[in-house]
Amino acid sequence: IFLRADDVGPNVLFIAVDDLNDWVGCLGGNPDTKTPNIDRLAERGMVFTNAQCPAPSCVPSRGALMTGVMPANSGIYCNLNGHFRKYEDLKESVTLTQYFGKHGYHTMGVGKILHNSSDLDYHEHNPITYWRNPEPEGVDCTKQPRTLEQYLAWWRPVDVKMEDMTDWKMAQWAAEQLKRRHEKPFFLACGIFRPHEPWNVPPEYYEKFPLDELTLPGIRKNDLDDLGPSQRQPKPVVAEIIEDESSWRKGVQAYLANINFADECVGILLDALDASPYRNNTIVILWSDHGWHLGEKLHWSKFTLWEESAHCVLICSAPGVKPGSRCKQPVNLIDIYPTLLEMCTLPMKEGLAGQRFLPPLRDPARARDPSLTANEHGFSIRSESWRYLVYNDGSEELYNHDKDTMEWHNLAGEEEHASVQAYLKKFVPEHRASPRNPKAEGRSK
Repeated sequence: IFLRADDVGPNVLFIAVDDLNDWVGCLGGNPDTKTPNIDRLAERGMVFTNAQCPAPSCVPSRGALMTGVMPANSGIYCNLNGHFRKYEDLKESVTLTQYFGKHGYHTMGVGKILHNSSDLDYHEHNPITYWRNPEPEGVDCTKQPRTLEQYLAWWRPVDVKMEDMTDWKMAQWAAEQLKRRHEKPFFLACGIFRPHEPWNVPPEYYEKFPLDELTLPGIRKNDLDDLGPSQRQPKPVVAEIIEDESSWRKGVQAYLANINFADECVGILLDALDASPYRNNTIVILWSDHGWHLGEKLHWSKFTLWEESAHCVLICSAPGVKPGSRCKQPVNLIDIYPTLLEMCTLPMKEGLAGQRFLPPLRDPARARDPSLTANEHGFSIRSESWRYLVYNDGSEELYNHDKDTMEWHNLAGEEEHASVQAYLKKFVPEHRASPRNPKAEGRSK
């Protein structure tokens, strides 16, 4: 069903949305969210409700997706490990866009797919600086917040029009490419930066989410008491945010506003595709690189191995995919590379990690192996109903998602669940690459 219908298909529209958790309508992560464009894409294809990231931060997650190399093999577990091109054994890795470009596709791209777009080797590239946006007066968005006051400055509207925002410009550029006539099948990538912090978008997006009407995430004040020592201490600034409800509401409002803004950029792309001759022979993949905590498990931001951080967005619309279908089997972003090769009938590249998700696109109930997420502290294994975590200090966690979606009750070590824990533990890599250090390896050379 995915064979090329003519000389200009199937094309690929590849949309990344940075730092987007499950606060989209089709995933139900927050009842107040407004994502009509992402939801209409979901209505046209399949939503993977149990999609997981290879690592819960930008650099390792995107690097794994685009190279097909898992963090446990690359040694890149966090942003500090650096980009894969820094290392002698990884610098010749062939990215997804490079592979398509070498096999008959015209590749085009804009925005954040990797941190460094030159590594993607597009045939056409808009080099706009994706993170450079107007800032509220008196706010330095180049410095990561450390205090509640600094966070509040990052959660303010900026008094400009949508057209002044970088994401809008990038979406418009990508839309223009869809209006052109293409002699070859194309791979068009657009990496939308919002809702990555700082959460500064025009005022009208904040006005859609009145502070006193927002639904705050569910938390338990003693949530971390049943965890190992390394996971038991929340950051003081997180406690400040949660204890000051007015500040917490401002953070939730700002995140929702930025999601809504990003969704409108997605709408620009979908409108352009629908108006083009490529609507019926284009595969659309929309993904986020990881999730985001807004107080859940007494945490703020990403980086953890828990559900709020490891769970991401993955939607696929393509010829032959049943509209409005949903799959609750575990999939991972690392699966995208081999899946797109198969969908586009390209030669399969050797050495790619991941399980192709073409079978669940045809049969959503078909069972799959659990998904692996890694950071510098350990591993997380997600099956359809369970999450198992093991840390470098030997501490373990086990959560039953059929009964405990917030992961409040750690069941690790309980005899009743010993068989489940033993099964999931089999998917923890036996050999783990040591975390990379670009400065140390650079000195050794």
